[in-house]
Amino acid sequence: MPRPLPKKISELKSVIGNVALTSHYMVEFAGLPGNLRRYLAERGIDSRYISETIGLLCSKAILPGSGFATADVVGNYMGVVEKFAHTRTYTPMSLEFYCDNNYRALKFVEHWMEFMSSGTEFGPDAVSNLTPGYYYRMQYPDQYKCDQTRITKFEKDHKKYIEYRFFGLYPLSLDSTTVSYDGSNVLKISATFQYERYVSGQSSSLAQFLNITGNKDGSPSGTGTGADALQRNNANLTYAGGKTADLSNKLDNGAAVKLTGTDYFGKGNTTILNSTAVTQSTISQSRKI
Repeated sequence: MPRPLPKKISELKSVIGNVALTSHYMVEFAGLPGNLRRYLAERGIDSRYISETIGLLCSKAILPGSGFATADVVGNYMGVVEKFAHTRTYTPMSLEFYCDNNYRALKFVEHWMEFMSSGTEFGPDAVSNLTPGYYYRMQYPDQYKCDQTRITKFEKDHKKYIEYRFFGLYPLSLDSTTVSYDGSNVLKISATFQYERYVSGQSSSLAQFLNITGNKDGSPSGTGTGADALQRNNANLTYAGGKTADLSNKLDNGAAVKLTGTDYFGKGNTTILNSTAVTQSTISQSRKI
């Protein structure tokens, strides 16, 4: 390896001057099970608040981390202890929220956790939590876990970003909140969320179709937007009434029918793809769609 050579400041500006900032991010809660949504709605936490407002009140978030649990193997080589990974582990995620004056941010976490242990309040032998001798019965995991919560870290130009989607997410603990007469400050609540796993990169159905999930975006852009992948696939998607799309190298019979079918996108001229472009492409000349 050659010795290190000095570099000019002008050569470093393009690297040091393009660092990510911590203050541009977005948190989205979605995919809560139906019974949980109804339970929260009865307590003033409607679906719109969950999908739009609570994420804006998240004043501090942590990008997730992970690791591997390992096992030791002795005896393959004299005097050598080998380690092999066998399980991927994920660290719990802490989120901090500004509490609105209706206390809905606090109620959101509090009643989510309350629902998780509210099995005794439902069914023919339901018991109110105000009854003496009340006991807890946990809900089934598919009743309180959600798979659509996302944290998106982006830059101020909104073009470069990285997205994390969490599977099996639920609140693990709600920290005690201190109130005091010593000056008024914004009330904040802090909660820890557990999850089964996360996926880094785009995960929408459109991203899966275009094969740009998992941050598949080659150099030199590496923006996470999938721009390079779109060019490689020669797929320029537009809304109806716009430019045509050339998907001759991308679509099979079933995909072409699904993307141009009005039953997937409502009545009338509301399809994402221009059907004329599909029928005139090379795929339609060799196959019947």
